[in-house]
Amino acid sequence: MDKVTRCGWVSADAVYQQYHDEVWGRPVYDNLELFAKLCLDGQQAGLSWITILKRQQNYYQAFANFVPSEIAKFDDSRVEELMLDSGIIRNRAKIRSIIGNAKAYLAMELRGESFSEFLWSFVGGSPKVNHFSQMTDVPAQTEESVAMSKALKKMGFNFCGPTICYAFMQAVGMVNDHLTGCFCYKSCCDVSRETFK
Repeated sequence: MDKVTRCGWVSADAVYQQYHDEVWGRPVYDNLELFAKLCLDGQQAGLSWITILKRQQNYYQAFANFVPSEIAKFDDSRVEELMLDSGIIRNRAKIRSIIGNAKAYLAMELRGESFSEFLWSFVGGSPKVNHFSQMTDVPAQTEESVAMSKALKKMGFNFCGPTICYAFMQAVGMVNDHLTGCFCYKSCCDVSRETFK
């Protein structure tokens, strides 16, 4: 029987537990991985993360493994095909947002800007470790996520409001919001120190 103590948002679902234990809060620096995660977080708007998590592989298949140069080629007929794909959330605005995000990403690339460096700049380039002991302490958004949201929208990204940006920042380890009583708290702190020592 599973006896470990996890953050309060984690259900008994094995998929959710694995995501929490092995992915959530671990620093990510790869440009394409960050792009994919930002797009996926945008898909959860109005939904629970588990809904998207269980469809994650479907999204990778539907959206060319989240390669921006491929997604940017998607036209109206491709959007209509995706609207028939039961493996993803069939919301036209959300589908179009991923295509728009790919174009915004490519525009950054053309300007010689690193997507990873840009995103990590909102936390000063290294993970911010919080010390929350209960879920009610964890904010839904912060000054940093508000600033990130504004900057992303200015560059043409969509479905990246301050709350989505903060969930993204938590997920990719820009902030360590594992509760102090969670068994992952120390290991995420250690990963952060190892990366930036």
